[in-house]
Amino acid sequence: MSAEIIIIIVGAVLLLIAIVDSIKFKASSVNLINIKLRILLGIIGVLLIIYGGYSFGLVNPQAQIEQADVGNKSQIQYPIEKVQVISPVEGDSVKCRILTMGVYPDSHDKDIWVLLKPADNKYYPQSDHTNTSYKRNGEWQVITRFGGDKGEIFEIIVYETDSSASQFFSSTIQNWKDSLTFPGLELEELPDGAVEVDRIVVTLMDNCRGVF
Repeated sequence: MSAEIIIIIVGAVLLLIAIVDSIKFKASSVNLINIKLRILLGIIGVLLIIYGGYSFGLVNPQAQIEQADVGNKSQIQYPIEKVQVISPVEGDSVKCRILTMGVYPDSHDKDIWVLLKPADNKYYPQSDHTNTSYKRNGEWQVITRFGGDKGEIFEIIVYETDSSASQFFSSTIQNWKDSLTFPGLELEELPDGAVEVDRIVVTLMDNCRGVF
């Protein structure tokens, strides 16, 4: 239990003591504590709750809801026989943060990952808070973040992965975040359990270098 939580609990207890002691039973209060001391305990309790809550918010900031643009969307061809991208579409001009979306067949039971390949020819796995692409009812999506110059060409490459490949990508992203460096992966570093299933080419609408 963190120190901030303990401070909040102590403050709540002091405030509760002050309130309970002031409650009247049959027209008379409990009066176990002097009124001045009761007021002091109440004030201290409120201050501790406020301080503990503020400190907890600083130490444990709540994640902001990440907004992502949606590009053009291609028409879905049924029946769906493979994992594929439906947004953005081939040749799209995209913003710095978009929602890459696609579809998958009913029988599909593997994870889906999107990797970006910019002009440096390295591979950058994309994720949101679930790491793997979110899958539901035959559709998948993942927040995709571009970092490059206006007009730069990117390949959006979709992979289906087994559990070991998914773990590799998740660990890679976490290591990059911890070190605050994002060096990208060479082709030979991609795990054997990742199989390419679709690929499209897009260009950047804006200058996205250093945005994230």
